[in-house]
Amino acid sequence: MMLEPTQITAVILAGGRGRRMEGKDKGLVKLNGTPLIEHVLSAVSPQVGQLLINANRNIEEYQRYGFPVVSDTMADYQGPLAGLASAMAVAETDYIVTTPCDSPLLPADLVQRLIHALQEKDAELAVAHDGKRLQPVFALVPVRLLPNLQQYLDCGERKATLWFTQQRIAQADFSDIPEAFLNINTPAEQKQLRQNDMRL
Repeated sequence: MMLEPTQITAVILAGGRGRRMEGKDKGLVKLNGTPLIEHVLSAVSPQVGQLLINANRNIEEYQRYGFPVVSDTMADYQGPLAGLASAMAVAETDYIVTTPCDSPLLPADLVQRLIHALQEKDAELAVAHDGKRLQPVFALVPVRLLPNLQQYLDCGERKATLWFTQQRIAQADFSDIPEAFLNINTPAEQKQLRQNDMRL
């Protein structure tokens, strides 16, 4: 069966501590006067049928965008897989696609490439590959894998790449646009991207 973009929920991961961003909530950090999450929303929302935001603080700020906001069920900021699991538990579609809140250069065909890789390889899930390495927070995942993921987390594991590679994985080729996965972790990177004005 052909998987259609309308059958997918996008999950924007905005639940981190922002340690390298001086503790700021990265989704709300501004780039060219606009919060980072708005750059991501504008890029990903046309590509899917539904959308969720995973956030652990400033919940009301995120709710004003009009999409459901889900917080981690695990305490103490356990990383992107905790956000993934929380979103999988409430998503109303069979698949979710994840993207972090701090990557403002998302390609307009992110979801389409992930779908193509998934179906071409007859895989369980698809993860972006930038030509050098996997980008595990850019992934297309079936919600039916939630029990498997929860078991992984319950064992104390947190590494996203390890969990993904334990599944039947397809790598979606993005080697032609590796800059799409540039993310802003520090004030210096924020300043550099603003100065370069990379397509924003």
